[in-house]
Formats: sequence, C-alpha cells, structure tokens
Amino acid sequence: MGIISWLVLGLLAGIIAKVLLPGRDPGGLVGTTVIGIAGAFLGGWLSATFLDKPVNQDFYEPTMWISAIAGALVLLVGYRVLFGSSRR
Repeated sequence: MGIISWLVLGLLAGIIAKVLLPGRDPGGLVGTTVIGIAGAFLGGWLSATFLDKPVNQDFYEPTMWISAIAGALVLLVGYRVLFGSSRR
C-alpha cells in the first residue's frame, strides 16, 4: 500500500471510530486522521502479535479494516482516559 492508501485508511478508520465513540474531542480532521493512522498501525501490530494473524497489505482486505478501526478505538479510548472525557 502506498502512502495515500494509508492516509485514506487512517482517515476512514478514525471517522468510523469517532462515529462509534461520539464526543467532542479536539483535533478535528487532522486529529481524526492521526488517530486513525496510528490506530491502523496499532491494530496491525496487535493482530500480528497476539492473534498470530498478520494483516495483508491489500487495501480492500476486511482484516485490515477491522484491525485499523479496533486500533483507532483503542487509541481514542486511551486518549479520553488520559486527557478526560468530553461528555460533560
């Protein structure tokens, strides 16, 4: 996958994570993209390390999308735990 594919995957994974965990978090589109891209890497690493299921490099692979969204969710929850929840 190229850099543009990673950016698109990260953006979409971040958006899906924000839809699943709504709230007012700072960062906007850039923050969502960063959380999504980092989540894609984290999800791939977690999948390969603990589940012994390495993620393929195909953009349309469902495993890649699931791991990217799961990683973005983990990062979003971690962000909210560390910096406070926005549901006040």
